[in-house]
Amino acid sequence: MSENDEESRGLSAYAPHIAVRACGRLWRLDRAADLETLWNAMCDDPDADDERLPYWTELWPSTVALCDWLQERRAEIDGRFCLDMGCGLGLASIVARWLGARVLGMDYEPDALRFARRNAATNDVPQPGWAVMDWRRPAVRRGAFARIWGGDIMYERAFVSPVLRFLDHALAPDGVAWLAEPGRTVYDAFLQALSGGGCGVRWSGRPVFARTVEPIYAQPVPVSVRVWEIRRA
Repeated sequence: MSENDEESRGLSAYAPHIAVRACGRLWRLDRAADLETLWNAMCDDPDADDERLPYWTELWPSTVALCDWLQERRAEIDGRFCLDMGCGLGLASIVARWLGARVLGMDYEPDALRFARRNAATNDVPQPGWAVMDWRRPAVRRGAFARIWGGDIMYERAFVSPVLRFLDHALAPDGVAWLAEPGRTVYDAFLQALSGGGCGVRWSGRPVFARTVEPIYAQPVPVSVRVWEIRRA
């Protein structure tokens, strides 16, 4: 089977094995085989937190666009300590490691990291570091990372302040964060928080990259993704 035949294009049903093209090569990813079962198990649990719904088992278009941006900034991440927030299946972490970064992929779901570790091996990329971590409770030293990124990590307004507090803690004084987003309205609140001195820190943010990503699942239109560069003002 050729790479073009293997690439996932407009899937009409959930699939445990997908292939996506980014940075000029095909990446093969494994994920939880039955999303519906995971989803129903969470919904049936009266103690379940909406934030812990299994979003990690999807590959979001923002992550694919983010990977291409990381390739453009290869010289910036090569050999430097970097962090992938909410890494999910691990694609952005794996791509960054392939590009030479010293990268830590973090997620609050241990199952996500189990698949991320498997996906690094599948794609013959040296393992990034992996850490179970909640951004509300940082388990890294202050100012540890030169670059931090996340692909579509904010889908609730309640995430804005915790994300900014985490960036203030984990980002080096001269560091830069890149957040990829598909036009969700929550990013309006995020940008307002930046301009308003979110969490007591003056931030600046600007769009630096845009890409239209073909969705993995069949839908009428591709997804337009922007990458925002965030730094202390």
